[in-house]
Amino acid sequence: RFSFTQYIDIFRGFSEGVQDIMSTYYSDIHKNNLKNIILQMGKDNILPKYLDSGSGWNEFEVVNAVTERFLRDVVSGSFGLQQLDNFISRILKTLFEQAGELDAGNLDLLLSYDPGKSLSVIHSPNETANDRIHLGNKGYNLVKLASLGIPVPPGFIITTEAFRCMPAISQFGPVRNHLNEEIENQIRALEKLTGKRFGAADNPLLVSVRSGAAVSMPGMMNSFLNVGLNQAAVDGLIRQKGRPWFAWDCYRRFLQCWGMFFGLERDIFDDIIGSFKRKYDVGVKIQFTPEQMKEIALAYKVAIRELGVEISENPKIQLETAISLVFRSWNSPKAQTYRRILGISEDWGTAVIVQAMVYGNLDSSSGTGVLFTRNPRGSGDRAMLWGDYTTGAQGEDVVSGLVKTICISNEQRLAEERSVDVSLEDRFPEIYDSLLKIVKDIIYTERWGAQEMEFTFEGVKKENLYILQARDMAIGKKECLAAFGPSEELASSYLSSGIGVGGCALSGRVVFDFDDIEEFRHEDPAMQLILVRSDTVPDDIGYISAADGLLTSRGGATSHAAIIAKKLGKTCVVGCNKLAVFEGDKRLELNGRVVKAGDFLSIDGRNGSVYLGAHPVEEMRFLSE
Repeated sequence: RFSFTQYIDIFRGFSEGVQDIMSTYYSDIHKNNLKNIILQMGKDNILPKYLDSGSGWNEFEVVNAVTERFLRDVVSGSFGLQQLDNFISRILKTLFEQAGELDAGNLDLLLSYDPGKSLSVIHSPNETANDRIHLGNKGYNLVKLASLGIPVPPGFIITTEAFRCMPAISQFGPVRNHLNEEIENQIRALEKLTGKRFGAADNPLLVSVRSGAAVSMPGMMNSFLNVGLNQAAVDGLIRQKGRPWFAWDCYRRFLQCWGMFFGLERDIFDDIIGSFKRKYDVGVKIQFTPEQMKEIALAYKVAIRELGVEISENPKIQLETAISLVFRSWNSPKAQTYRRILGISEDWGTAVIVQAMVYGNLDSSSGTGVLFTRNPRGSGDRAMLWGDYTTGAQGEDVVSGLVKTICISNEQRLAEERSVDVSLEDRFPEIYDSLLKIVKDIIYTERWGAQEMEFTFEGVKKENLYILQARDMAIGKKECLAAFGPSEELASSYLSSGIGVGGCALSGRVVFDFDDIEEFRHEDPAMQLILVRSDTVPDDIGYISAADGLLTSRGGATSHAAIIAKKLGKTCVVGCNKLAVFEGDKRLELNGRVVKAGDFLSIDGRNGSVYLGAHPVEEMRFLSE
């Protein structure tokens, strides 16, 4: 393709070509004769349109004026020449305007931009951009699911074509305005489809704004939920759904999301909701009354503003901000660290997926979850449901491991010995059956590989179910099975069990942060280190990478900690419910025992067992997961 300066040369050449035509076929063949003809005719015999108001002109002025107007008349009467000249002139004018606003790199980028590939609708995809590169892995799979009749919330995708050229788009007004107009058109289409209005206080349409790169990067980039919600629209949401607790919970979540993406720490919000739990003697947030949830949401709002973050009440600005921040999150430190650790190219970029919100936090009969389409710890490729869900929550709760989750199937419940939990299969049989049918269809009929899928349901009926994401499930390769040798000492050292999600037997020193990791690595570079957390968030990617094992008190097999540890090949045990972690004090308590940074623990990534102290590990045999 041509560079910007090449384009200017080309269109200057076209302009010179027009001038050559003018000279060869118009000016040159008349210039020797027109002066003599005009002078012989005299002013009185020349049509007024060639003289205009030139009554006081001398002979030289008359000749030039009449010649210019005569030639212009001839040119305008020739087919297409003037239109071609105007077209070329407009292009040159635009190029020079761009040169005045953009540097050479962005000028070149802008010329390569194809606005026809910048947007695609999930249920009616743009065929010029209907591939994994433009739509990202998440968006492309949503389009495929929708085409199979699987329930996917309606929405559209801003493609990696827009991401690739965003530096130039953001700096050049006409192109930026065109993209914004296209986004607004898609929002209006969503309004028509849902019967709701984005930004309305009476019947609000809320949207999610999520990332999606061609190469899956779970949890590494930003996602926004409940975009379009402000305090006035909360009342409209209450009228729309008839559930005040739900509406204020949505607003609370939006505020936390907004604050965190402008640099506020999660602990700020955890401290606020924790103080309200103590104030009202509440164990879990679903036990708050609607008025109490309103108090919490407004406390979030006050804290955010006191910390210097401005919260936009304008839904349009919220959407523009969310899209911009999702694009920018491709270059966030945690995303760059993840790509560096896994050796992923920096050049893929991310798409942005905008969808109508569906709500797993309506009440105790709604929920959200993440499932695998096969047993992640077993062999074979039988399609089944294995994963985690919870009620009265939105998607990031399960993915981040921030809530206590419940298993999906009874087969899983028995395998993981969760005897006290009621599975999704038992409590929501219609939702379970619908999920199982979807899974069997895509695995057995459509021949997809094993998948990891995110879902939300707004009620107990199958029509209340929505699929929010599907991506290829990471299948373990052959590995050496390391196990703790059975002994009385091992049995007496047993502390508790969680969910083993990766790796084998590992003994090592407990660490809580980078300082611990650096200290113990310096003392003994070969020492195994086990990072202990209540849960992990995407920002912890560097810690997880630097350690050898991971132990968390919350989360399940589909939590962020489990997925990332599996991806990085770490030994990992999650959901150890009896585990209490005090990161500030650098200690943990488990089954009445206190363990500090530098003390030894042993974890088994296959059966989830946790032992006090260091224990010998035996390599048994090779197996394929």
